[in-house]
Amino acid sequence: MSRRPRIVIVGAGFAGYRAARTLARLARDRAEIVVLNPTDYFLYLPLLPQVAAGILEPRRIAVPLSGELRGVRVVLGIADHVDLDRQAVHYTDPEGAGGGLGFERLVLSVGSVNKLLPVPGVAEHAHGFRGLPEALYLRDHVIRQIELAAVAGDPGLAAARCTFVVVGAGYTGTEVAAQLRMLTVDLARRIRLPHGVRPRWLLLDTAPRVLPGMDEKLSRTADRVLRRRGVEVRTGTSVKEAARDGVLLSDGEFVASRTLVWCVGVRPDPLVEGTGRPLEQGRLIVDPYLQVPGCPDVFACGDAAAVPDLVRPGAFTPMTAQHAWRQGRVAGENVAASLGVGRRRRPYRHRDLGFVVDLGGVQAAADPLGVPLSGLPAGLVTRGYHLAAMPSGRVRVAADWLLDAVLPRQGVQLGLVRSWSVPLDTASPELPAAPRSVTDTPSEGAS
Repeated sequence: MSRRPRIVIVGAGFAGYRAARTLARLARDRAEIVVLNPTDYFLYLPLLPQVAAGILEPRRIAVPLSGELRGVRVVLGIADHVDLDRQAVHYTDPEGAGGGLGFERLVLSVGSVNKLLPVPGVAEHAHGFRGLPEALYLRDHVIRQIELAAVAGDPGLAAARCTFVVVGAGYTGTEVAAQLRMLTVDLARRIRLPHGVRPRWLLLDTAPRVLPGMDEKLSRTADRVLRRRGVEVRTGTSVKEAARDGVLLSDGEFVASRTLVWCVGVRPDPLVEGTGRPLEQGRLIVDPYLQVPGCPDVFACGDAAAVPDLVRPGAFTPMTAQHAWRQGRVAGENVAASLGVGRRRRPYRHRDLGFVVDLGGVQAAADPLGVPLSGLPAGLVTRGYHLAAMPSGRVRVAADWLLDAVLPRQGVQLGLVRSWSVPLDTASPELPAAPRSVTDTPSEGAS
């Protein structure tokens, strides 16, 4: 008997997970399906700010690959190099050993990594927000600063510890500032801070408004909620230099702080550069069927792929989970079709059905089907969408939301993640990432 063809999927973010799930449904009897990923879970990124804020337990948004992808073999490792000519993927496993996987079909869905700008001090002093380790570390760090401020003998030092700066007012930065501002205010009610010291949050962006990629009505809603909650929104402003004791802003002001959260966006995973194939701003160029030109057995989707936007001829689809989730399904179907399984291959074409941004509590901004919502209606739509979109764990997530509504949060440090294990200049390999659609999810950190 001849060996079944092997399909290797590199990356289990929104695109890779959806591709694997689609192929498990269509082709697991006809092919060996292998997923190569650094972790054994798919991270539901849109709810990561709620993990950092202590609303959700970390495992609630970590979907186990082996449990959900029946008939799929999961290999733990980080892809180092893809040899398209020899049809092999080389990787390093969690213990540092090298390995290789041959393939007859390949799906590259490695996603994106933190985008660093040439700002002095940022790589050394800023905190990223791309995965569970970063979220858990940031939560501990924020709680620690409030607790240290309470016992600081110097009021200036106490104020600096209670000042938190978030750079990037996109989906991720906006949600992080909104959710963690509520956490620190709650902590300040229970921990006696020096007289006159209160938690202070600054949200910076060079754009003229928060959520610049969304409709202006939703942007105004988010801005109003943030300012009413006490977040200082500074548009047209960014960080010129970062240091251990604070940040120098582009307008010349120095803000004394011990916390700088970097949410300026993402860039495609550098792995695709090693393929030697044409790129578009770091993304691997594919055709409308998500195939790499000249390589009929290689497909790419998600943040690492430059996919032609058939709705806007001449453009490429943006790096969002909304597109990654949908492209994963099309990639899976087209790979199956190339093996003679399922229906004929089809091009990727999308239709936006809206976005949602969770601003904490009952506050949110949403535009399902183009209808702008705010307040409680937007909050209900946002949480209803997340429950519907999550592959599993809905009951546990809903239970955590209910408990958070009726019980005080536990403001304690867990000490599970150390700062040296989450450096900003290291790619967090768990996901792709950004806007969150009402029918799909984000890739960059959107809602």
